[in-house]
Parts: sequence; structure tokens; C-alpha cells
Amino acid sequence: MTSPISAISGLSGVGGIDAVQGVDAPQGTDATQGPNADFGNMLSKGLESVQASQSKADNLAVQVADGTLQDPAQYTMAATEASLGMELTLAIRNKAVEAFQEIMRMQA
Repeated sequence: MTSPISAISGLSGVGGIDAVQGVDAPQGTDATQGPNADFGNMLSKGLESVQASQSKADNLAVQVADGTLQDPAQYTMAATEASLGMELTLAIRNKAVEAFQEIMRMQA
């Protein structure tokens, strides 16, 4: 039996992360290329994946409630996938906030 839970393969692109304001891109390159764009694209795709899994779980919950879902295990698996995705998202957010706070504590 294969697991319906898909790995978050890429967390890609939140708009606005592509370039830092006040910092010019090296000559001959586009500001949307490089590690910032890759990270932004990864982040965006990961968030979209988490939202999609939550929507799927919500839809299956409605089907369970009105009796149209034949296999309630589908809902259980979808709800678990959505929960794990949210926990991962929160863990990443907390680490990012910690890193930002540590950077702000550094002396110039």
C-alpha cells in the first residue's frame, strides 16, 4: 500500500523575497535569479501544498459528516497529513523568527 501523504518536495516563492531593497543585483544578472528566488519559490510552493492538504481534509470532513464518504480512513489520513504540514510550517516559522531575533541581537 502506498501512502497518500506526499512529501513537501519544495518550499518555493513568496512574492517580495526575490530581492532585498537597496541592494543592487550584480551586473549581468536578474534580481529574481539566485538563492533568494529559489528559496522564495520553495516557500510559496510549500505553503500552497499545506493549504491544499487542509482544503482536502476539510472537504473530506464534510463528506464524512453527510455520509457520502465510503471510507472514513481517507479523512483520517488527509487530516493527519494536514496536521503534520501545519506543524512543519509552524516549526519553520518559529526557526525563522528565532534566527531574525538572533540577528537583531548582534552588535553592528
